[in-house]
Amino acid sequence: MHMTDNIPEIFGTMVFNDAAMQQWLPRDIYKAVKKTMQRGSQLPLDVANVVAAAMRQWAVGLGATHFTHWFQPMTGIAAEKHDSFIRPDDNGRVIMEFSGSELVRGESDASSFPSGGLRATFEARGYTIWDTTSYAFIKDGTLCIPTAFCSYDGEALDMKTPLLRSMEALDAQAMRILRLFGNERVRRVVPTVGSEQEFFLVDRDMYLQRPDMVYTGRTLFGRRPPKGQELDDHYCVALAPRVSVFMHELEQELWKLGVYAATKHNETAPGQHEMALIHTTANIACDHNQLTMEMMKSVATRHNLVCLLHEKPFMGVNGSGKHNNWSLASDKGANLLEPGETPYENAQFLLFLVAVIAAVDEYQELLRASAASAGNDHRLGADEAPPAIVSMFVGDELFEILTAIEAGAAYHGKDRGRIEIGVTALPQFPKDSTDRNRTSPMAFTGNKFEFRMLGSQFSLANPNIVLNTAVAEVLSRFADELETAADFKIALAALIKETVHKHKRIIFNGNNYGEQWPDEAAARGLSNVPNAAEALAALVSEKSRALFGKHHVFGAAELASRYEIRLEGYCKTLHIEAAAMSELVRGEIVPACLDYQSELAGLIAKKQALGIPSLDCGLETGLLTEISAGCAKLHDALVVLENFLYGVHGHDCAQERAKYCGEKIAPAMGDLRNAVDALEALAAKKHWPLPSYAQLLYSVE
Repeated sequence: MHMTDNIPEIFGTMVFNDAAMQQWLPRDIYKAVKKTMQRGSQLPLDVANVVAAAMRQWAVGLGATHFTHWFQPMTGIAAEKHDSFIRPDDNGRVIMEFSGSELVRGESDASSFPSGGLRATFEARGYTIWDTTSYAFIKDGTLCIPTAFCSYDGEALDMKTPLLRSMEALDAQAMRILRLFGNERVRRVVPTVGSEQEFFLVDRDMYLQRPDMVYTGRTLFGRRPPKGQELDDHYCVALAPRVSVFMHELEQELWKLGVYAATKHNETAPGQHEMALIHTTANIACDHNQLTMEMMKSVATRHNLVCLLHEKPFMGVNGSGKHNNWSLASDKGANLLEPGETPYENAQFLLFLVAVIAAVDEYQELLRASAASAGNDHRLGADEAPPAIVSMFVGDELFEILTAIEAGAAYHGKDRGRIEIGVTALPQFPKDSTDRNRTSPMAFTGNKFEFRMLGSQFSLANPNIVLNTAVAEVLSRFADELETAADFKIALAALIKETVHKHKRIIFNGNNYGEQWPDEAAARGLSNVPNAAEALAALVSEKSRALFGKHHVFGAAELASRYEIRLEGYCKTLHIEAAAMSELVRGEIVPACLDYQSELAGLIAKKQALGIPSLDCGLETGLLTEISAGCAKLHDALVVLENFLYGVHGHDCAQERAKYCGEKIAPAMGDLRNAVDALEALAAKKHWPLPSYAQLLYSVE
């Protein structure tokens, strides 16, 4: 049977989804579970016991022998601790059991994960609590139960808990707005997300010959190959046979897990690819993206490949990002960012639209911080990704409509006429009424916003926490004003007009790669913080504490812990990279260069010993002189880096340490890299110890 013929049969077969629950649960228990999922609450223990027994029976039937609480600590990757279903019986044998208490709550060592001071080594207790809104699934013979992770005192130690809190905050405020428009049918509003995941594939054997890639996920050295992406001949061409087989298996594995993998293609750079997932609820989308990244690595290994998720694994070609397509949906299936066809729907659309615009403008620093990392510093602003300046693209036609609303003037579009909010419908414009802007950090694409700043290895949780909470805050203020208005329509029109006027500075439909844009952005008062360590400071500003505290997403201690963890991650990344550089240079690059110099010097000596005047040694002497001079520069750069690396220990404060790493270590690493790459251009291939860029980038194609 062809693969496409059995997709409906295999899709979700490893997920305890709605169909499985209807099959395995008694009707009254099924209804209780569905009600709990809709509310996002915990199951009563008696119900949980029945669910656990059925879930265990279902999982064992599919080959599972263990269960785990699958959670997302602040490392940015998923964690799991496996427990078997077996229990001893009175006859010295075993039985298979799984209780409701084991389903609902587990315990892990909280001190062994990053906590930013929330946990101490002697305070090890941490709890995992089932997220009933996300289905359990089977992976590698283990029943995985998606959970939140919190400390003994209830602080969030993970990505999921604050994400769920932000979703609740957004739901509460969006519902207030919908009620103002007379919508009594909707019971819940959720943010929806569709992710686009970029990645590189390289041959595993070559990867293992590159200690820098093994240690850091990227190449710390490497001379650009004669051909990179200049000819644009990799983007969207047919998949290479080896890649096609990999993609085939990856899709199968993801479909079994209920992941909506829908699009695959070659990206711009050689060896680079992309996979996109269909929209679903934000927390499930985050789960699915974590599974996708994990499966990409796992399946790649089976094909003797390595999947690289670093933001910039190769200098000189495009890095990899992750696009976060965000929208709002009601439980009735309506997209609240869809323009609609009636005056009622259009006015509602406009209010939600300007709420997002205001939220992005007011909290642009937080959005920038959500995409900040040492790896992403190499990518942002490099003509392959948006710059570090947050702006929004809405397209020419929608911008003209907003401008007309601000001015109270006629809109001279396809259907001319004055726009009266809530009375006259917006002029009809198709979903794709304008071109896309791939340079924009936050682009409106018909009925959703595409946030393009994220690096490829990021969790989707951070940007969605910020987006959800920021939009909730603006909607809260809107609701406060409109709920007390004497005339709703007049107040609504005035509010939309005022919001457009106040926040239109964030809208930029031009080229974000342009040389003039940073100056124009500064004139508009927009923030531009290229360095991740500086950008992260927005997490602990008074403005951020007020926002997250008001909506019960983060407490002050939780925010401080995340700031500490992100700074430490930045410092540790640079420290590991610098240490790897030092080790690689001393252990492999220097010996290789000395061997080549020895070979050249020996050849020169042999030719001169022959005493034949016509034997010219110009080539050998020139090469020896060049490589000797290059080695001197290499040594100088190495000493500088190692001295800076040692100097890190003099900074106890995480903020000072991060600043030091950014200002001292990062530039020194760049200088050492330049010295090594120059030597690679001079050295004979047989002497160079590392597979070249050409070998790595084209090994799979």
